[in-house]
Amino acid sequence: MAKLIALYKTPKDKAAFDRYYHATHIPLAKKIPGLRKYDISKGAVGMPSGPSDFHLVATLEFDSVAAIQSALGSPEGQATAGDLANFADGGVDLLIFDTVEV
Repeated sequence: MAKLIALYKTPKDKAAFDRYYHATHIPLAKKIPGLRKYDISKGAVGMPSGPSDFHLVATLEFDSVAAIQSALGSPEGQATAGDLANFADGGVDLLIFDTVEV
């Protein structure tokens, strides 16, 4: 399996971010071809040392990194990526990697 992790930094307006993310961005992302699983953090995103600069973490699971790259190149993936500018004003870091169960 492979994962795409989106680390959303704290936005200017948390309530507006949450409304938009749930009403618009999630439905877009769920249309991405090859998406196997999609989950998001619930509540505050902290670090062992205390609060973090992150507002939300999204984890999207695919069969492979190649599947993620193909999905991001699809019209649905492009629409989802293009939507980030509409609400993620605090910034977002995207991480892509293969996983192995240990």
